Amino acid sequence: MPCTLALETSNAEGSVAVWRDGAVIFDQSFTSERSHNSQLFAPLGEALALCGEDLARIVIGLGPGSYTGVRIGIAAAQGISWSRNVPVIGLPSVIGVEATDFILCGDARRGAYFTAVVADGWLSGEILQHDAAAFKATRDAASALPWYSFDAKAPLGLEEITLIKPSAAVLAKRAAMLRDETVFALEEQPLEPVYLSAPFITMPKKSTA
Repeated sequence: MPCTLALETSNAEGSVAVWRDGAVIFDQSFTSERSHNSQLFAPLGEALALCGEDLARIVIGLGPGSYTGVRIGIAAAQGISWSRNVPVIGLPSVIGVEATDFILCGDARRGAYFTAVVADGWLSGEILQHDAAAFKATRDAASALPWYSFDAKAPLGLEEITLIKPSAAVLAKRAAMLRDETVFALEEQPLEPVYLSAPFITMPKKSTA
């Protein structure tokens, strides 16, 4: 049966999974911090060996999260895609959670925080950025949805935010639910990390000499 290989490297705890015939048949996590490039390939090799010639599609989590981690995952996915002539698609890592209706939040750096609403297992609308005051006000507003975060600790130390990790196994499951026309459209899109803001560039000071 055809296999879907999934990679999730946007977080310090990465994962690799294989989905086949309606079920996850391989799911391995690894804690890597800044060394995804050295920790990813052992579980990836096991997953590829399990797929054999049945690998039909690759799905990669695009973040938001570690830019370096996502880029490493994309590079690995593209290398396999080219060598085995199989398509690869990207999905936001925020949907790599078993829950179906929730708000994911996190530290967007430089004093900003983000929120993403997930409905029925899929990202609903845009990922929004807030300053600290607006983020706290958003969290304090009445909401029946649970709040989650991929961060190591709750943003601003706010209560009732559950810490979780994105999962390659869930991304594979979500990808398997997509209609063929959606998959074909995703295959045509470039693989890029989910950017929460434009890159910050420090300009060199002019010499006074």
